[in-house]
Amino acid sequence: MAKVVSINISEKKGTIKVPVDKAEIKLNHGIVNDAHAGNWHRQISMLASESIDKMKQKGFNHLKFGDFAENITTQGIEVYLLPVGSKLRIGECKVEVTQIGKKCHSGCEIKKITGDCVMPREGIFVKVIKEGYIKINDNIEVLK
Repeated sequence: MAKVVSINISEKKGTIKVPVDKAEIKLNHGIVNDAHAGNWHRQISMLASESIDKMKQKGFNHLKFGDFAENITTQGIEVYLLPVGSKLRIGECKVEVTQIGKKCHSGCEIKKITGDCVMPREGIFVKVIKEGYIKINDNIEVLK
C-alpha cells in the first residue's frame, strides 16, 4: 500500500523544506504555510522515496526527505508514472495530477551540492480538489 512518509514545507521558494507531522490542505491553495502554495496548477509537489534512493545509490547518502523541495514524500508508488489528470486520495484529501517533472531552476540547492536532481525527472505536481488534513503514514490511493 502506498503511503505518505514525509510532509515538508518551507517559508521561501528554492530552499530545502523542513518536515512537519501533519499539514492542512486548502482548495485552490495547497499546503497552508508553504511557499509554493497558491491558486495555480503546482500547488503541491510529490516525490517518491524510491526516487530519493536513486540519488543515494549515486553516493549521496546524506540526502533526506524534503531536500528536493518536495511537499509530500511517498513510498510504494512511482508517482512520476501517473498520467496527468490522475486523482489521488491522501488521507481525507483528494488531489489531481497536473504536471509530471519540471524544468530545474538555476538556484536549486540539491543540484548545487550533488550536480544532479531527481525532482525535475520524477517529481510531480498536484492541485487540491478536496481539502482537509494529511499526516505521516496516511494511505495514498489512486482513484479511478
